[in-house]
Amino acid sequence: MHTDPIVFHIFVIFTGSAILATLALYARQALLVGYIVLGVIVGPSGFAIVKDTSIISGIAQIGIIFLLFLLGLNLQPQDLLHTMRKTTVVTVASSLIFAVLGFSIGQAFGFNFWENILIGVSMMFSSTIIGLKLLPTTVLHHKHAGEVIVSILLLQDLIAIMVLLVLQGQSNGGTSWVDIGLVILELPLLIGFALLFERFILVKLITRFDKIQEYIFLMTIGWCLGMAELATLLNLSHEIGAFIGGVVLASSPIARFIAESLKPVRDFFLVIFFFALGASVELNVLYTVLVPATVLASVMLLVKPYVFKYLMVKLNEQAPMSLEIGFRLGQISEFSLLIAVVALNASVISDKASYLIQAATIITFVASSYFIVLNYPTPIAVSDRLRRD
Repeated sequence: MHTDPIVFHIFVIFTGSAILATLALYARQALLVGYIVLGVIVGPSGFAIVKDTSIISGIAQIGIIFLLFLLGLNLQPQDLLHTMRKTTVVTVASSLIFAVLGFSIGQAFGFNFWENILIGVSMMFSSTIIGLKLLPTTVLHHKHAGEVIVSILLLQDLIAIMVLLVLQGQSNGGTSWVDIGLVILELPLLIGFALLFERFILVKLITRFDKIQEYIFLMTIGWCLGMAELATLLNLSHEIGAFIGGVVLASSPIARFIAESLKPVRDFFLVIFFFALGASVELNVLYTVLVPATVLASVMLLVKPYVFKYLMVKLNEQAPMSLEIGFRLGQISEFSLLIAVVALNASVISDKASYLIQAATIITFVASSYFIVLNYPTPIAVSDRLRRD
């Protein structure tokens, strides 16, 4: 009797992830760290239980599509306007500092100019997953600290999406600035279509049949994936289309219900995504960038919290809250992983530079989540004193 490879891979991913997630919780780590480690252990560079990652790579991409859709759905810009002035200054200034540091470290280890640019750009962002997953719901929705964190992450994500947009333009049309300009011009077309369709069709259908939860669930998934596919027809990316689809729905009265109903679907595919990320790691290449990755990660972990604190205190925020926000945003982002992969596929950077970014990001995931869980209120804190839902 032959085992279906997809069924076998799903079995390995979720059974293994359940075991590694248990260990991660005991070690006070974010669960995604366990998923990545599992991928490394059972992937081609480890015990090769999963030999062909191409089978799950396409499925894994759906997790990022849903992640960005829900990000747009939850991070409503209109609710954060009163903090945008401060956070824009903080986000732009901190991004420039982190980019310069990343560029300088890449330069010190002998990477070329464009690789150093991408290394620097990748350092600009903080993890939305860790930032929001480790933030208690009461802080996220009802306290000033939550508003500041969400606002900074939103602005960072918009910058990251623009970076991905440019990289997508280069991968589709070479390095021509004309091609990149055409891709950027197509973005307003996608936004305009999304706004018109949401206003005149989507909202009316949702309002009429809002009592049929199964219909709302199907309509939302169709809208998310439809926008993602439409974006690719305009030479953009699935991720950008999904994000725009979420943003235009954010003001809907049932946006919160949609977000809650899609979380299990998102989490299912994100487990596969982070497993695939770990399984794709080539240990022989990773070994060659271990020293620069450790240096890069260490500098970011040490510098980011205090840069955020300094900038926010200068803007009259309280020092203790500013430092906590700094530590909660003190890692590199999953967007950096995406940038590293997309840039590699577009032949903008080498394998070594891409693995440097990925390795440094994973190191900061582990160290930052461990520090946050030990020192600040989180939903997964081991200490009863710090556990907040």
